[in-house]
Amino acid sequence: MVEISKIILVMFLWAVCFPLIVAGFAYAPHLTFAALRAVVAGAALVGVGLVLGRRWPRGRRVWGILALVGLGATTLGYLGMFMASEFVSPGIATVIANTQPLMAAVLAGLVLREQLGPKAKVGMALGFAGIVVIALPQFATAQGGTYAVGIAYILLAAVGITVSNVLIRKIAGEVDALMAMGAQLLIGGVPLAIGAFLFEDPQSVIWSPQFLLILAGISLFGSSLAYWLWSEILRTTELNRANAFSFLVPIFGLAMGAAFFGERLGWFEIVGIGLTVAGIALASFAKPVNTPASTPERPKREAQS
Repeated sequence: MVEISKIILVMFLWAVCFPLIVAGFAYAPHLTFAALRAVVAGAALVGVGLVLGRRWPRGRRVWGILALVGLGATTLGYLGMFMASEFVSPGIATVIANTQPLMAAVLAGLVLREQLGPKAKVGMALGFAGIVVIALPQFATAQGGTYAVGIAYILLAAVGITVSNVLIRKIAGEVDALMAMGAQLLIGGVPLAIGAFLFEDPQSVIWSPQFLLILAGISLFGSSLAYWLWSEILRTTELNRANAFSFLVPIFGLAMGAAFFGERLGWFEIVGIGLTVAGIALASFAKPVNTPASTPERPKREAQS
């Protein structure tokens, strides 16, 4: 029950991120805001870890994986989320971004050797159909081009998060969650900071109390707390089982979009969202079909932890 509560809390924290991203655009450019989020979140985790005497990750292999996690979850993930928020509404963005469990199920089959069963395959088909249905009305309008750009950014973020989730699960038992997640946030923030200095004016940030509150909320809660909890969850919980709760993120996101952004959804969006949520739930809750090769590896990973 405690584990489930942690997972639900993580999903809620991630859902809050999209509205906070949109609110923060009034005070900071996109890439600058994204880089600040990564640096503040990473520094907070590393700082807490150092105070508690936690150990830095060790080994070239582990640091290589953490670098890939940082590039996926933080660089691509934040780039996609922050840039997409200019082109699509927070509620729709949250729904499409959280198709990543469908992609994670495929990647988990290749890396973690958790094969998809019949229910999971049906879920993937439903999820893809939902995305198509959601996108149809927007592509038919004059703004279809910009909407397509937004969808591309969201899918970029989803791919980055998918790869990072599989890699986090792979090393979860080998590293301290605080230090590892702090390190990947700082690593992933470097390309964002470089992009901010090349394409934006970081000095244009308006350091108002409102922006500081937004930055603190999205960094300390939407990133630091969420990633630390997620890494701890994946230490003891299979990726597909934990990802099953990701269908709560679009539900939280749509509720906040309606409450704070006045979003109005048409029938295409409603049907598409229903298909996507059903597909994510079906694919995530389906039990993985483990291959014979995967059986001896599980005790080996646990022994290393």
